[in-house]
Amino acid sequence: MKQMNSYIDSVFLNHDPLLEEVILSIKENDMPSISVSPSAGKLLTMLVSISGAKNVLEIGALGGYSGICLARGFGKEGNLTSLELKEEYAKCAQSNLTKAGFGDQVTYMTGAALQSLEKLADEDKRFDFFFIDADKDNYENYLRYCIRLAEPGALIVADNVLAGGSVADQDAEPRRYTEIMKKFNATAADHPQLESLLIPIGDGMTVSKVKKP
Repeated sequence: MKQMNSYIDSVFLNHDPLLEEVILSIKENDMPSISVSPSAGKLLTMLVSISGAKNVLEIGALGGYSGICLARGFGKEGNLTSLELKEEYAKCAQSNLTKAGFGDQVTYMTGAALQSLEKLADEDKRFDFFFIDADKDNYENYLRYCIRLAEPGALIVADNVLAGGSVADQDAEPRRYTEIMKKFNATAADHPQLESLLIPIGDGMTVSKVKKP
């Protein structure tokens, strides 16, 4: 997996000073280095752009790397709502999105994501693109809320679904969330309201389209 991603990054990616600054800011703020891979970030940009999504919901902001990638997909015509547990992470992400030119198009909701999702549901909010990259234990709960908040035809993308390759490779060292990701992938694959596929880029991304009624 690592060799494959290194090859993809070397062939398909260009030097990106802005995103490199984001990675540096994450390190400087002693935040975990768990942003999406460069190729996964580019895929997010392309999926938002191709789908024409204008209202994007992100679960897990960290330092804003994925937020910038999502915002680049909708340009000046969309909005990002980003859920982040920690206030200091949200502030770092906001700063980086502002530097990228998207400061006025992003709203941060801090605290437990499930509470924020319930608030959005109570307000009858709707989104046409979702990105899940937060605590793995709640991935299935997040998926249920995304479906509830989804416009017909919306895309739902979940990161880290290969768990370092351990969901597919029996010889790989299992991670704490290996079995959780196996169950999540099966749920997305079999869900009657979703059309799903796992894309083995970065640490794996499950892409689901919400079926129209």
